[in-house]
Formats: sequence, structure tokens, C-alpha cells
Amino acid sequence: MRLGVLDIGSNTVHLLVADAHAGGRPLATTSEKSVLRLMRYLDEDGAITAKGVEALLRAVRTAKEVAEAEGVAELLATATSAVREARNGAEVIDAIEQALGQPLLVLGGEDEARLTFLAVRRWFGWSAGRILLFDIGGGSLEIASGSEELPHVAHSLPLGAGRMTVRFLPKDPPGDRALGKLREHAAASLAPIARTYRRLPGPDHVVGSSKTIRSLARLAGYRRPGWSGSERWMLPRESLASWIPVLARIPAAARQELPGITADRTFQITAGAVVLHEAMTALGVEELEISPWALREGVMLRRIEDLANRP
Repeated sequence: MRLGVLDIGSNTVHLLVADAHAGGRPLATTSEKSVLRLMRYLDEDGAITAKGVEALLRAVRTAKEVAEAEGVAELLATATSAVREARNGAEVIDAIEQALGQPLLVLGGEDEARLTFLAVRRWFGWSAGRILLFDIGGGSLEIASGSEELPHVAHSLPLGAGRMTVRFLPKDPPGDRALGKLREHAAASLAPIARTYRRLPGPDHVVGSSKTIRSLARLAGYRRPGWSGSERWMLPRESLASWIPVLARIPAAARQELPGITADRTFQITAGAVVLHEAMTALGVEELEISPWALREGVMLRRIEDLANRP
């Protein structure tokens, strides 16, 4: 059957359409994305402004039209931290549900981590052993670890690239002083959970997912051969660290000229790089591998399992 996953995130409203069946790999047919950066639309009280709600609903209606045109049998609509944590989140959720004509699944931070981990596990398989996962969205950072299909431990921290840009790096370019404050905040936020992960058995495989981390890998990482002639993107912590001062000293418009940095990531890529570097440092990670699958694929995989288990 043809399934659609509508991911209403802090940075984008992203529709993924795929043909799926029990026991098989989902085959993507369409990907439709609207860039919003909802963090820009938060007022002083933490509510999404009327202008932000209007932009959000416009993107949701567009995604719904694309899903209908693609013949989607079921649309799985989810929302993450920006909508979940907004002061007027209940009203915004109600407006989204009216625009869609169906319920919206609002995911908690640990739910995000668990579903993303599921997608990563399916992508790399059981041979990957114990996986340690990093995922950076616009509003939050998810970290999870485990040797099974779902993680043994999972955490979500409000260290998303968009959120940290608005709070710590509002100037363009931000400069070294603002960068230092963000580093200190990220390190302090990560310290309590880092002790938990350092007590776990060491990971066999460290993985990064999300568009922010994929972009950073194309900027600061390298490719090496994978299975069946494919290439695997790797991101060393040392290389990432060397690019952070460069990103902080050039304006956002110039960042778009760098390898892997798309127009929708230019403003928040610096904050994402700092947060990822601090997370890798806190957990003692020297290098990670990029997963093409993340939250949307995890939502779809979980739904396929649910359908397969129906009486």
C-alpha cells in the first residue's frame, strides 16, 4: 500500500510518500518539503504567532494536496518539539487537525528518539551491534543507545539547531563570543546524561541522522566504500571542530556556497555543528557514520508492523 508520513518539525513540514508492505523495504516515491523555521515565529511568551500559524497551515494544506495526488492510502501526520512545546500548542494542534481532517500524533522527545533508532537499526541491520545514535532537529537533540531493535536508553534535550540559533547565535555572522556561550550551554546540558551513556557498554557503531548532520558530513566528512558498491558518509569529530570557526565567521549567505550546505540550513548549521561537536565530545565519540533513514522512516516502519499484526 502507499503510505505517507507528514513530519511537522521545527524547521520544515516534510511529506514522505512510499510504497510499503509487511516484511519489505519502503520504496520512496515522493518527498515534498516546506521550509518554515518555526522558531522564528515564537513570541516572547513562547507562543507561535498568527503569522507562523498561517505559514504552518499553508504548508500542511500543500502537503495534504500532494498526498492526495499521489494516491496515498493512509497519511500518518506527526508533530515534534516546536508544536509540542509552544505555549499555544493545543490551539495550533487543533488548527492542524482541522486542516488535515484527521488526528495529529504529537510525539514526545523520547518517542522521537525511539522511532529514529528503529529506522537506523533497520537500515544498518543486526550486524551493526550496539548502536549509539545522535539526531539533531530544529528544536531538540535526541540521543539513544542499545543493541536491540529499540534503544535501551533514549534522551531528548532542547538543543536543536534552530532553537540554539535563535537563543545564542541571532547575529549573522555570530562571532566567537556567542559561539563560546553556546558551547558552554551545550556542554552543561549534556553533562548529566553523558555520565549515563559512559556507564553503558561501548557502542559497536555510532550513527548520526537528520538533515543537519548529513549536511555537516558533506562539509567536514568523507566517503568510504560500503556494501554493494555504495558509499558511506563518515564525520570525524576533529574535522567537524576545524569547520566551526569558519562557519561562525562568515555570513549565512556565504555558507550556502560551502559543500553540503543547502539554503534551508544556512542560518542554523553553525549551531548544529556546535551542538553535535559537544555531544560527541561528552560521550567520547571520535567519528560517526551517517544514516539515510531517520524519524519519518521510523514512523512508517512502525505503522507497517501495526498493519501486519492486525487480525
